[in-house]
Amino acid sequence: MTRRDILRSSLFAAGAASPPQAAAQDTRAPHSWPEAARETGGGPMPNVLWICADQLRFDMIGGFNNPLIRTPNLRKLMDESVTFTHAFVQNPVCSPSRASFLTGRYPHTTGLRANGQRVRASERLVTRILADHGYTCGLAGKLHLSPCAGGRSEDRIDDGYQVFWWSHDLSDQWPGKNMWREWLKDRGVKWPEQPAGAVAWGVPIDPVYTQTAWCSDRAIQFIRQQRSFNPWLMSVNIFQPHHPFWPTRDYLAHYDPAQMPSPRYQEGELDSKPVFQRVDHQAGYAGTALSFARTDDATHRAITAAYYAMIEQVDTEVGRMLNVLENTGQAGNTIVVFMSDHGEMLGDHGIYLKGPYFYDCMIRVPLIIRWPARYKAGLRSDALVEMVDLAPTLLEAAGIPVHSGVQGRSLTRLLTGQTALHRDSIYSEHFDSSFLYDPPPMGACIRTGRYKLAYFRNLGTGELYDLRKDPGEVENLWASPGAKDVRQEMMETLMARMIDTVDPLPERKTPW
Repeated sequence: MTRRDILRSSLFAAGAASPPQAAAQDTRAPHSWPEAARETGGGPMPNVLWICADQLRFDMIGGFNNPLIRTPNLRKLMDESVTFTHAFVQNPVCSPSRASFLTGRYPHTTGLRANGQRVRASERLVTRILADHGYTCGLAGKLHLSPCAGGRSEDRIDDGYQVFWWSHDLSDQWPGKNMWREWLKDRGVKWPEQPAGAVAWGVPIDPVYTQTAWCSDRAIQFIRQQRSFNPWLMSVNIFQPHHPFWPTRDYLAHYDPAQMPSPRYQEGELDSKPVFQRVDHQAGYAGTALSFARTDDATHRAITAAYYAMIEQVDTEVGRMLNVLENTGQAGNTIVVFMSDHGEMLGDHGIYLKGPYFYDCMIRVPLIIRWPARYKAGLRSDALVEMVDLAPTLLEAAGIPVHSGVQGRSLTRLLTGQTALHRDSIYSEHFDSSFLYDPPPMGACIRTGRYKLAYFRNLGTGELYDLRKDPGEVENLWASPGAKDVRQEMMETLMARMIDTVDPLPERKTPW
């Protein structure tokens, strides 16, 4: 009996992982467990605990870059890990970004360029590749590689997840499908109704009943069950701190809105910037969502307090999962990845939520990677890295050849301290990726260590920032005569990177 046969026949019918009954000795050959898969170097293939918080900015970890947020578990994880301070997503909204880091390919090559699209069925997710090489892959939370709104649940491709505990968000628009909501119903727990007009709200419910804790509980169950069935990968795709800004009342009590910072916004700064930002200043999501312009300062601070509170609960659950790795003896050979799919404007630049813009608070995210058996502990890397680099990194760690369609570059040499250099620039795109703006935002961005440029084709204009002089990205130099040469150089760099991102598939089969 192969390992896959065992999985199919017994392990996951109800999420259980008990060993099968021994075969009768008088009619069958003595039972023997399949040997654990090993990486090409001869060592055991590492497990992977892949934690992705949704809509988490890069500057939101207490003790590292934000003194107001309580994140002791993430701070401890950083002491044991490599922390990338300049990690960037390839799209500032959910689906395109997730397809990109799960495949190691850019959004326009995966075919999933926008929320509301479905990733091509031919795409090879890293989880599918790992599963083909003996991994058991599980997921708790959202995946979001296809449309799932208005009651339509997610349509999956062959993604490699044998265990799939799906919960896209906090809503109950998928009766019988949102497994967290069904779990609440099974326990007779009713999610409280939101007060009318509440923007930031402390939900009066025990934190153990939140989707954040539920995702962590499922991961802990999986980790314990897989102890005898290495290797495994567990994707923990927590919805928080994605809006709505609804932490539990217990966590919100830790943050006094009066002590929170106001958003970083200068009156008039959007006048020289693409029109989409001025639209979203009045109301986010192309005029349909939260308005910065109609929100007073007290509410701004209350929103920030709620956002911080949600991040603290994410930190609590990270600590619980890491403790289980230790307690089950699996920490030494488990790669832990903590990251996000994109950021949150949080009122900076006079905008909330997300959209067609490339500020660091949108495309720069936390990235922490730990593997005690191989990677440096306590290393801080300022190298420019892209989230497409994750898939080849995990494949290399498992000793699996990286196929020719992968466009990312492995981070292994950075993780092992062999180099401090990786990329000269990062690339991100928004090709009509979110909501119904007029005209559709068709933009791309390039960022180096010194400059950032974004260009929107159908506007014929863009943004240019000198990050050394203006790290807050306030002054748009696009039309500045003194920045003409820099703009030309950055446009050429953007063109070169866009050419580099052309799909390498299908492979050439003949020499002419």
